[in-house]
Amino acid sequence: MAALRKMLGDMNGSAATALMRLIETQSRETLTRWASAYAKEHYLPLIKEEPGIFHQMEQTLSAVESVLNKEITLKELKPALADARRAAKQLADSRAADPVSLAAARAVSTACATAQTPTNAFGFLLYGAAARAYHSAGLSEAAATYDRLAEEELKRAFLSLQAAAVSDEPNPVSIRWNC
Repeated sequence: MAALRKMLGDMNGSAATALMRLIETQSRETLTRWASAYAKEHYLPLIKEEPGIFHQMEQTLSAVESVLNKEITLKELKPALADARRAAKQLADSRAADPVSLAAARAVSTACATAQTPTNAFGFLLYGAAARAYHSAGLSEAAATYDRLAEEELKRAFLSLQAAAVSDEPNPVSIRWNC
């Protein structure tokens, strides 16, 4: 069995590079809206077997939606983001944590934090790629299988962001990639 990693994805791969370049052209609001919707659709369902964390991530996604709808401020969102991170950490500290649920919880909490830190619009996908790969292939495949599945997930995410992207966005984020 290959050693499971908490994140998957080739940072120098074509899908990762394309995602980073596209992220750089979008506003914080567009990235937050897309990241939270993508995480809700693709990663939240992978946590259903963990009712407590599932509920926490649902609440955090709802809080992000409230920010996007201008019902609460980013400052008011911060405690929900901290709670989501804390819940994912507690799951990680649990000896019986399912790797799929753990990676998916990290993906959802990181996607939600895009509202605060735009680079999370890419980071959540690395956790999500792990969740999807482990969910699809199981936990005892070769590293090459997981790498292939991660690349496929990043390509799907790119297409999704491309569909959500605002052409000629007037307020793109300013990002320094540290990877």
